[in-house]
Amino acid sequence: MNDHTDYDAIVLAGGAARRLGGADKPALSVGGRPLLDRVLAACPDAARTVVVGPGRPTARPVVRALEDPPGGGPLAALEAGLRHTTAPVVLVLSADLPFLTAATVHHLLAAATAGGPGPGGGAAPRDGAMLRDASGRDQPLVAAYRSGPLRRELARLRAGHGTLAGLPLRALWAELVLERVPDARSTASFDCDTWEDIDAARARIREHGTVLDEWITAVKAELGIELDVDTAALLDLARDAAHGVARPAAPLTTFLIGYAAGQQGRDVQELMDRAAALANRWAAEAEESEGAARSGSATGDEAKPAE
Repeated sequence: MNDHTDYDAIVLAGGAARRLGGADKPALSVGGRPLLDRVLAACPDAARTVVVGPGRPTARPVVRALEDPPGGGPLAALEAGLRHTTAPVVLVLSADLPFLTAATVHHLLAAATAGGPGPGGGAAPRDGAMLRDASGRDQPLVAAYRSGPLRRELARLRAGHGTLAGLPLRALWAELVLERVPDARSTASFDCDTWEDIDAARARIREHGTVLDEWITAVKAELGIELDVDTAALLDLARDAAHGVARPAAPLTTFLIGYAAGQQGRDVQELMDRAAALANRWAAEAEESEGAARSGSATGDEAKPAE
């Protein structure tokens, strides 16, 4: 499997959110973006994305679906979403995963489509893959399934119980061969079931090591732009401009870099390199002038006759 494997995504965005007092959980904001939009951002290359639940605005187009009966639970919602998919692999996600990334999604897709040991010792396709958090708990709503086995199991459960409403999720994977993908730090699998979880997620994105990347991602989403930015290089440029020219030069320089890239379609790294070189030339000139001034002052002092 590679990153171009066809897959559809189903995001389950219903539920009563009782531990949140009935709040509309997928619409709650973490880092200035609704949880639902944060999840959608992790699977931008899905051929089709189906959101199952009440209608809500989203940052990108999606297909809407609703389980029957409404509030029938995750298996009923999954079946409703599956009716709108055609890809051979289906990514299944809950709508409350603030730290899910495209990298984790691709790891799941790769594991779901890789061969596993067959009955005779040869390779046999798996039925899918799901994330497993650091405590060893399986996460069936952070998973990728082959659509054929998934449809088969849902049909089997419906035939056996007459309905999917109210059935537990664990009933789904009892007969499926699933690879477990470890989430060593329980980051991608972190979900928001309580207000304490929401507060923890909001605090985590403001941590020193992640706040800038989170902010830049949020700004790009807000402005509707797709632009890869080397944050460290951009900060180095801002520092050079502030030190070599003047403090206000830092934000103005980075603004001009973005403007040139957007208006002229030029490579951001090339623009940053040129601007950094310019700032360094300014700094070098200033140092030369200061050195010359110090030298002249010293010469003048030496030449001055003693009183």
